[in-house]
Amino acid sequence: MTIDRAPSDLDRVPRLRLVFGERRIVGPGRADLLEGIAETGSIAGAGRRMGMSYKRAWSLVEELNATFDAPLVSMSRGGSGHGGAALTELGGEVLERYRRMQRLSDAAIADDLEALARRLGPGTGDMSDRK
Repeated sequence: MTIDRAPSDLDRVPRLRLVFGERRIVGPGRADLLEGIAETGSIAGAGRRMGMSYKRAWSLVEELNATFDAPLVSMSRGGSGHGGAALTELGGEVLERYRRMQRLSDAAIADDLEALARRLGPGTGDMSDRK
């Protein structure tokens, strides 16, 4: 199940972040990075898709791998055509569970979000008029 959004709705997309204590576990960016790795087979490729430096993507993967009791991403080193990255079974599970929670939370709050959006004042989405 996906929730289709009109382009005007993009400014009010809820963002689910999973935080345990002081640890940020998974949020939209990390989930997108995992999804990119699954699709490209590459940390660098996933980072490029997101406009993220390789160093930042690598750092996030290291954080994700250290967060759980087993790695989410497996990496192999090598020259051109020999290296790469892939989601582990746990990585696929974490991504799948996060996306499911995201869909369920979006659906659960859709009516309230729409009601609040109708009550927004003029210029609410435009940050240029704020000091």
